[in-house]
Amino acid sequence: MRPGLRTLLLLLVVGLLAPATAVAEPAAAARPLWVAPLDGDVLMDRPFRAPPHRYGAGHRGADLRGSPGARVLAAADGVVVFAGMVAGRPVVSIDHPNGLRTTYEPVDPSVGAGARVTRGSPVGILLAGHSGCPAPGCLHWGLRRGEDYLDPLALLRPPPVRLLPWE
Repeated sequence: MRPGLRTLLLLLVVGLLAPATAVAEPAAAARPLWVAPLDGDVLMDRPFRAPPHRYGAGHRGADLRGSPGARVLAAADGVVVFAGMVAGRPVVSIDHPNGLRTTYEPVDPSVGAGARVTRGSPVGILLAGHSGCPAPGCLHWGLRRGEDYLDPLALLRPPPVRLLPWE
């Protein structure tokens, strides 16, 4: 048996036989960086569809099913950079670290530009009337890094596990 493999097996056996008090907390107990912008289960009515080029057709966000009057939550810590009307619809935009910006619409904002928000804190109330949504209320949740639109639901998925070869 290779020495590295023998060491790994020994560590596994010792770890399995160690008293329960020595077992580390599971990774699931770690605080997530991002949360869904609506309470409850994430129900998507219309997925993100990247445009083929900057001005091309696409769906630059995900439409999440909600109820008019529901609280809209900041997906992560950040600074509100805009809270107002865009093309006749009320929008809230938040800048986050690493050049990311999330947008939420149609939302009656409870925050203003310059406000610092924390992950899960309310930023407004979901309004009815999002076109193309079959539900009474839908939140259009967008994500950008610079000029590039990204799928906001990727923020809620666990990161991919990458295993390195055993030497």
